[in-house]
Amino acid sequence: MLDNRLKKIAELVSGEGAAADVGTDHAYLAAELINSGKCSRVIASDVKEGPLEAARNTVEKYGIQDKVDLVLSDGLDAVDLTGVTDIVIAGMGGETILEIMARVSRDGRAAEGVKWILQPMTKPEVLRKGMYDCGFALKNDLIVEEGDKLYNIMTADYDPNYLCDLTEAESIMGYLDDEEALTQKYYSREAERCSKVSESLKKAGKAAEAQHYEALAAKLKNGVVSENVNHIAEYLDSLYPFGLQEKWDNSGYLVECPIDECRRILLALDITNEVVDEAIKKQADLVVSHHPVIFEPRKRIMKNDPVYRLIADCIGAICLHTNLDIANGGTNGVILRKLGEKLELAGEPVPFEELGGEKGLGWIIELKDSISGKALAELCKGILGCGVVRTSHCTDMEISRIAFCSGSGGSMLGLAAEKGCDALITGDVKHDVWIDANNRGMALLDCGHFHTENIVLWELRRVLEERFPQLDIEIAECSVDPCEYV
Repeated sequence: MLDNRLKKIAELVSGEGAAADVGTDHAYLAAELINSGKCSRVIASDVKEGPLEAARNTVEKYGIQDKVDLVLSDGLDAVDLTGVTDIVIAGMGGETILEIMARVSRDGRAAEGVKWILQPMTKPEVLRKGMYDCGFALKNDLIVEEGDKLYNIMTADYDPNYLCDLTEAESIMGYLDDEEALTQKYYSREAERCSKVSESLKKAGKAAEAQHYEALAAKLKNGVVSENVNHIAEYLDSLYPFGLQEKWDNSGYLVECPIDECRRILLALDITNEVVDEAIKKQADLVVSHHPVIFEPRKRIMKNDPVYRLIADCIGAICLHTNLDIANGGTNGVILRKLGEKLELAGEPVPFEELGGEKGLGWIIELKDSISGKALAELCKGILGCGVVRTSHCTDMEISRIAFCSGSGGSMLGLAAEKGCDALITGDVKHDVWIDANNRGMALLDCGHFHTENIVLWELRRVLEERFPQLDIEIAECSVDPCEYV
């Protein structure tokens, strides 16, 4: 009666108490659990009357009406979980399964000691990663083959105190047994899928995203491989030389890893306590950030200081600050490329301000066709991902020559004016600079310090994955704007 998929699910049921079969369809699993003697009671639920009617026919066929409770329910919403030791959710999309688990967790009905057996038809990576946010921990992970199809089957327990957060690569690869032939077959198919996505992204001109999927394919084919941290630091130094940093800066390999080998890197704009928390949960060996975690000399390091926590948890830190802003292809280079993708330029960009023999601390671009101040602000919102752009009184201005500088570049307004610019795009603009911009009749756009710099993280991931495709490299989910807007 059961196919390989349902047979394996039936094997995984503990039989220690009642089982709940969510989305039961024809109730074949419920009938098997009762007829085999594994369970004395099964709750079979479905969201629609049609499948429940089919389930009722199966239950009557085997004469097990007194042992199978048929319940009309959206997920587990109407299911009484008293005495239930196993919950099976099979044959649904990974996102749907995750939402059912999240609702049970939110309403306080998730109990420790209950075994969850999950079989997503799509997006198993979403389910693997998302269950930890709902208080569940993945315990077992395997592949079952039926015809030409491969099915993911997982078991999970409710364990809200378990600290873990899967990376994207981990969520795709799961906790599967690498020695199993079906695991390798699954990895091969997933690698092929990632390669196809990469090719599509290349054709769309999205190089960073394409490189990311190439790296995911490499990890699926050959696994995650460690790299010497000093080699990573040397590579970053070759692209964004630490020697370019300004005199007041403190870029470099600031917190050494206690061991030289690194498997997982977390990228962030700032190394905050939240970033350290994420690094711990994702078992990162190294954090690469834009802003230095050690800036001013320290006379004391407290327990809640990210530096203390990095050292205590054996996590290294490499920080690329003004050298990343200055070097070609760094922070300002990313903004240049993104503006160039949206605006037609008249001629080559020219350096805004030259430092350290480089030409990358901001750029000046000339537009083939002018743009209004309002349209430029809307364009910056889309490119930089900021919800708010503050502007001088310039919305109706026509702009054809634009200077930009990432981070806090308001003090460079005078230089922009001297170089004949109509507009300056930057962040952290002070009150007196706004007054100056309006007096000069210039367009000044404050897109925020965070948003003019955070976009470089995707470029850092691209260059690292290009050189080290088998390292597990993540952009920190908590690398977000530190401000809220009311």
